[in-house]
Amino acid sequence: MNLKGTQLCGIDEAGRGPLAGPLVMAGVILTDQVEGLMDSKKLSEKKREILYPQIINASRYHIVVFTHAQIDEQGISYCLHEGLEQIKASLPDASYLFDGNSTFGVESIETMIKADAKIPEVSAASILAKVTRDRVMKDYALDYPEYGFEKHKGYGTAAHVEAMRKYGRCAIHRHTFRVKALDEILGTGDETKLLVK
Repeated sequence: MNLKGTQLCGIDEAGRGPLAGPLVMAGVILTDQVEGLMDSKKLSEKKREILYPQIINASRYHIVVFTHAQIDEQGISYCLHEGLEQIKASLPDASYLFDGNSTFGVESIETMIKADAKIPEVSAASILAKVTRDRVMKDYALDYPEYGFEKHKGYGTAAHVEAMRKYGRCAIHRHTFRVKALDEILGTGDETKLLVK
């Protein structure tokens, strides 16, 4: 890994694969040490909420949110590209490390698989992105209680798919993200299919 800058900006996202809700990306440059950082998926919701303000107070950071409508209109890859560009512009003069294996066409970014479990700055970005997105989905759950967004956060769980089967899509569902089992019921249109595993 060739990190040229004097400070490291860790970048991660939450919400690439769900059937509903936003994509959230975060970039973090730590200015102080934060104890207990790790991949957000390995932390309890309570622990993530405790770490969130600690990270905010111990970093320079930037959070980017793309709505379900932007994802449908522009595509998930375009949103990821734009998010990386916005983070670079907002946190300049750093070395950038993005969790995963693709830079989505953005220059001067390094990638590392499972960086969110290995690099504190990326772990911190993972937590900011996850907490931000979870809070958005909890708010949406108040508007659309029948879908259970507060539990599955828009991911394609069995309960979510069953709710979609029963109620159809609501306003925050991504219409370009498809569930094969529901295509006949909800219609396929001209959208790209995404099979939920």
